[in-house]
Amino acid sequence: MELKIVQYHLNFKQPGGTSRGILHQKETYFLWASENGQLVGVSECPLFRGLSADDSPDFESKLQEACAEWQSQNFHSLNWIDYPSIRFGIELLDQSIVAKHPFDVFPSAFVDGQTKIPINGLIWMGDLDFMQTQIDSKLEQGFNCIKLKIGALDFDAEWALIHKLRKRYAPEDLIIRVDANGAFAPEEAFNKMDRLSKLKLHSIEQPIQSNQWEAMERLCRKTPLAIALDEELIEVHSLEDKKELLQAIRPQYIILKPGLLGGFSATQEWIDLAEKQSIGWWITSALESNIGLNAIAQWTSILDYRGHQGLGTGGLFTNNPDGFLTVKNGYLEHRKLTPWNLNT
Repeated sequence: MELKIVQYHLNFKQPGGTSRGILHQKETYFLWASENGQLVGVSECPLFRGLSADDSPDFESKLQEACAEWQSQNFHSLNWIDYPSIRFGIELLDQSIVAKHPFDVFPSAFVDGQTKIPINGLIWMGDLDFMQTQIDSKLEQGFNCIKLKIGALDFDAEWALIHKLRKRYAPEDLIIRVDANGAFAPEEAFNKMDRLSKLKLHSIEQPIQSNQWEAMERLCRKTPLAIALDEELIEVHSLEDKKELLQAIRPQYIILKPGLLGGFSATQEWIDLAEKQSIGWWITSALESNIGLNAIAQWTSILDYRGHQGLGTGGLFTNNPDGFLTVKNGYLEHRKLTPWNLNT
């Protein structure tokens, strides 16, 4: 079997703003497996520069090494535990090859177009007018759950923007989540979350930077607003370390990004541990192309998930391979209207 690695750069339609900076492009790596010139498996290693635990100068050489091990049937996932992007890619490749169709990796009623997944509408950072425009657009599209990225602008201005939104829509009519991406200092986080809680928000993601377990535990214990861990999970790979983190911090929620956590099996470990401690969770994509996103959405559909998930359609990019995902009235649907366009 021939395996080809293709480096690819996804271009944003418009820059994506976060508290860590402005994103213009997203690097990723595709894996194409073929036999006798026929495509038999498609996958993605969704490296996220500046965020993935395996972001390193030698990533490409490590990926080539892992693929060589896979071709010689010597690849063992745990040997690559510190390379979650690669683990995700290899696991998805295996799933794609054994599937009846390379893109129908987790057959379900969702894949057949019979069910749909509720998702939150994502509001990127920018000036207040830009954020307001995005909010209006999501509401017009029928979303009843939105997530705003905060932390880059003046906090009072961000609070006022959310307050204006809450005055228009009661909590039972619109669920509001916020994502600080670690923007708050530990000493100021509680007061800011207390103010945000007055707006009857659903939750706040990663209020302070990761690897501050004691500070995060205090916040989770005293917080007036449910806290969801996100970046906190990215560099935690072994089952024992996952268990230790959840027992030490005891968050209200965890946010699971299979592309950053090492694949579906690794993410399932987080789910099993969280449910034993009555910790809520939801699945989120992390700017994968439609190849990775398609698989994550299909996998999510077979889980016993609750509430709105953080998925989309890959519509942020100008040069994303065409996919089967579409959003209607705040729900993600899988529709086989056109074949995949892999010529991109």
